[in-house]
Amino acid sequence: MASVHSKFDAEHRDHVEQVFKPDDTAADAAAMGQATSGYESLSLWQTAKMFKVATITCFAAAFSAATDGYQIGMNGSIIANQGFVKQFATDVTAKGTPYLGSPVLAGWSSIMSVGQIIGMVTIPFISRRFGRKIAMYTYWLILTASVLAESLARSWPVWLIAKLLAGIGVGCLQSTLPVYISECAPVRIRGGLLMCYSLWWTIGSFFAYIALQTLSKQSPTTWLTPVYTQWIQIGIMIIIYVFLPESPAWCATRGDGERAKRELLKLNRGVKDYNLEQQYELLVLTVEHEKQVAEEQKSQHWYAIFRGTDGLRTAISLWPNLTQQFIGLTLFATFGTYFFQQAGLSDPFKIKCITSAINITTLLTVVLVSDRIGRRKIACYATSTTWTCCVVIGILGLVPQTTVSKNLFVLFVCLWNVGQVSNGAAGWGYIAETSALRLRPHTAGFGAAVSCVAGVVMNVLTPYMVNANKWNWGFKTGWFYAGVGLPFLIGTWLLLPETKGRSAAELDELFERKIKPIHFAKTETATQRLVRANDNV
Repeated sequence: MASVHSKFDAEHRDHVEQVFKPDDTAADAAAMGQATSGYESLSLWQTAKMFKVATITCFAAAFSAATDGYQIGMNGSIIANQGFVKQFATDVTAKGTPYLGSPVLAGWSSIMSVGQIIGMVTIPFISRRFGRKIAMYTYWLILTASVLAESLARSWPVWLIAKLLAGIGVGCLQSTLPVYISECAPVRIRGGLLMCYSLWWTIGSFFAYIALQTLSKQSPTTWLTPVYTQWIQIGIMIIIYVFLPESPAWCATRGDGERAKRELLKLNRGVKDYNLEQQYELLVLTVEHEKQVAEEQKSQHWYAIFRGTDGLRTAISLWPNLTQQFIGLTLFATFGTYFFQQAGLSDPFKIKCITSAINITTLLTVVLVSDRIGRRKIACYATSTTWTCCVVIGILGLVPQTTVSKNLFVLFVCLWNVGQVSNGAAGWGYIAETSALRLRPHTAGFGAAVSCVAGVVMNVLTPYMVNANKWNWGFKTGWFYAGVGLPFLIGTWLLLPETKGRSAAELDELFERKIKPIHFAKTETATQRLVRANDNV
């Protein structure tokens, strides 16, 4: 590997100097791995129109998140389906009614989180060595195996194996796709395209609720239909993956200049006066600068994600998604329908369908405004909203349940969903954007895996909290999440930087200069100084 990069460095250094003229401002920027692309002054809409192929590519790639959302949505809702309960029931009430025991529910949900962790920490090695597309094909095969296992399952241990495979596939997907999108998306609209992951995820979960709601009315004992519909998603995914270009950034880090240029041309097809050499050298500058910094800091290996500045970047990348686990994600997302049912609310499936529709509307809004108002504001205000809703729901658990209290509960669950999906959308942006380019697969994988570790714990505890036959906390479960979520709310306001409109090289500079995260938005980078200097010429 060292010889490959040495040859790569020698081959391109002179060319970089020729492309970017060595006046003072440009030289300072180049020394930090930065230069202007020529597109910094475009509006968001102009960027989307000019780079329409790259925009469509990222949007299509994000479609895979619908499979992730469908899996999570079905996993949480199908356990309330009469036919599913009859097929897999492990316990019987005093009246002789079969039900799913809490240990089995906890096993199914926690094994999926365990699978996610396995996928998240292993797929980065494939992604880094063989490329993003090979990683996509790998987890597609795993997801295909999981759907096959679900289609054949007739006993709870087989369903357990299916959930493990689904978790591994989803974990691989979650740590690969955001990285791919961040490397292929135009910088000016990267935030919105990254948040399309959450949009597709929510659409997928919405269709899971719709399918199960329809079945609960028309055929309450049928449970295999929503399982079989996943084959359609699997088919669409592989068609998309075949036509996706490889990440040019990955090609550049491997020293494969010719392939990087070919992929750049695919992504930027139709862009008027596109200067391939200049855009490729932008990648080279960033790669060379990060390599130089890594050598100086002796942090060339993947485990540098735990050290120094890279360690801080890892902490930032995982924070929003980890916060979700401590402000009610398992309660309202994974076990939402079951919670509604145990709380005595009529038609819990309909409530989940309503909240999913609200989520889609919220995410459409977030996608459109994320590159205007920024990731930090979205994450901070969304987390604050969600934590407040947990407190209110906890208060509702201290008063007698009436029609008014139940209606208030539904209202604040809706508000909770607005905050949670907004925070989640911003969270996947931080997973993909915050780390150094050379460490991005490993940072993304570890950051997502930490959230799943917390998810394992919550998936074990939550069924006991909401099960009327166990702890029977009901609405008072909100107090638990308000308590454990408070430190994460405070950390969100103090720790998260603004990444809006920043290239990978600009973020490298801000972290290298040890700028406080809360000051990122108003700190000028070398690229911004160079743009300003060019405007004054």
